[in-house]
Amino acid sequence: MNFLFNRYVVGSLSALTLASAALAQVLPRSVDEPTPNAPKVNLPKVDLTPDLIFKLLMGEVALDRNQPRVGLRLLMDAARQTNDPRVAQRVTEVAMKERQFKEAMEAASLWLKNDPTSAQARQLMAALLVNQQRLADAQPYLEQWLSADKTRLGSNLVQLTQLLARYKDKKAALSLLKTLAAPYADNAQAHVAVAQAAWSASEPELSLTEARAALAIAPDMELAALFVAQALQLHSDEEAMAFVADYLKRYPTAIDVRMSFTRLLVNKKKVNEALEQFELLTAGAPQNPKLEINIATLALSLEQWDVAEAHFKAALSAGFSDPDIIALSLGEIEERRKHYVEALKWYAEVKPGERYVNAQARYAAVLVKQGNLEAGNRHLEMLLEQNTNVQIQLIQAQANLLREAKAYQRAFDVLDKALKSHPDVVDLLYDQGMMAEKIERFDVLEKNFRRVIQLRPDNAQAYNALGYTLADRKIRLSEANQLIKKALELSPNDPYILDSQGWVYFRLGELRQAESVLRQAFKLRPEAEVGAHLGEVLWENNQREEAKRLWTDLIKNNAANETLLETIKRLAADLIPIGK
Repeated sequence: MNFLFNRYVVGSLSALTLASAALAQVLPRSVDEPTPNAPKVNLPKVDLTPDLIFKLLMGEVALDRNQPRVGLRLLMDAARQTNDPRVAQRVTEVAMKERQFKEAMEAASLWLKNDPTSAQARQLMAALLVNQQRLADAQPYLEQWLSADKTRLGSNLVQLTQLLARYKDKKAALSLLKTLAAPYADNAQAHVAVAQAAWSASEPELSLTEARAALAIAPDMELAALFVAQALQLHSDEEAMAFVADYLKRYPTAIDVRMSFTRLLVNKKKVNEALEQFELLTAGAPQNPKLEINIATLALSLEQWDVAEAHFKAALSAGFSDPDIIALSLGEIEERRKHYVEALKWYAEVKPGERYVNAQARYAAVLVKQGNLEAGNRHLEMLLEQNTNVQIQLIQAQANLLREAKAYQRAFDVLDKALKSHPDVVDLLYDQGMMAEKIERFDVLEKNFRRVIQLRPDNAQAYNALGYTLADRKIRLSEANQLIKKALELSPNDPYILDSQGWVYFRLGELRQAESVLRQAFKLRPEAEVGAHLGEVLWENNQREEAKRLWTDLIKNNAANETLLETIKRLAADLIPIGK
């Protein structure tokens, strides 16, 4: 060995050990002594020359010393020199790990050339081509992958679906999947794969057809049933529920479908029926912490506090992996019950981590509900001094606490102070812009939202907030319309942006378009503010009885909503009793 080799290898015993082990794996001492359990491949006869040993060992040493480019270059040279698929495999795997996709492609090609039977090489080659947006080039590899082993066709189709799910052009991915699945029309998983791709490509009718075809082959296939239910829900919740109820009569142990049925019942506020499903779910799978969490979360959305509490505690007892979410949820339950002391205890259980700031914000909010705004504010200020790593989140929590207490100027000032130290933090700019609207500092509002758009041109909510504000103030309506249209380009079918678009149309006097868009927004998100806007458009469009019915229904559960209250007081105060 030359001096350079000795210098590097002697300097790192661990690297030498690693490299020696790798050399033993990729090149047996002779072709008569194959590696145990290795596939039967016609391996090349290779002389272990000093040059080859140097490349293999030094390549591994470089990788061990965090020099991937050097290591890959040396190992790639060895792969070309030997034509050994095991060396090419090693290079492919390292290049994939290091996200060096050009090198990975070359190595995978060499691996497949020297071992055409390798399913793993074929799959990696296909994945690399898909990653590079080259579906046409990937197609023959994918076809070979599916046809090579019919016994694994189902699981290979699942992997294929997951691979193509990451492809940006959903229509192109669907087209390819239809072609790949065509030879396997008698396989239920093939139809489900197309159903999933069709759903992602916004073709729900095709998704429904394919899912039904899968059920015709495998009537108990839960995933197919879920796609049918999902597509039917676009027609109507009732149609989806009827299908799922019938499926469960035939397959009562289908937990995922029963969970879907339960969610549908929860969405329709069918409390008693949902509670029955909770019992059936737990009876079918006792001591399943994930299931307990799902049931508890659904019960929470129905405001069934006792049921939610019981299932959260069952999940905790069963060793659920995220006890902080349980403590946070139990704190919320006690807060809703106005058991403030118990709520504080649960929020205090949440440890530093992903949910910590949220728990501390709720802790402070409970102190405010106990009548002590200053204690809540002080609690967050003390945390700010101790936790600089989550400083921005805590500042946001403090501002939100003050906002909920209607201390708008103080919330604005907290954010203003923070922005002096963090001038271009998008979240702080956005939050202060919202507070600026409350104190009628429209100059700050516009400046902040324009800065957010400059920093994050893809921030749909900044375009929406600025556009809505201009429309609500009845100024620069053409500009407001353009801002909202840009927001919808970035986030199509967002109900809040659709609400803004409808409001812009209303301000422009385009009542028919306003009504159409606001009905769409209200269907997606039947909330008080959207309903207030829709009702006002109906009122101006001489559909006053419908507007009164809408507002009367909304005010029952949204008596504190400022937009709804202001709208009713301005237009129908003598027709709709408020607070009764």
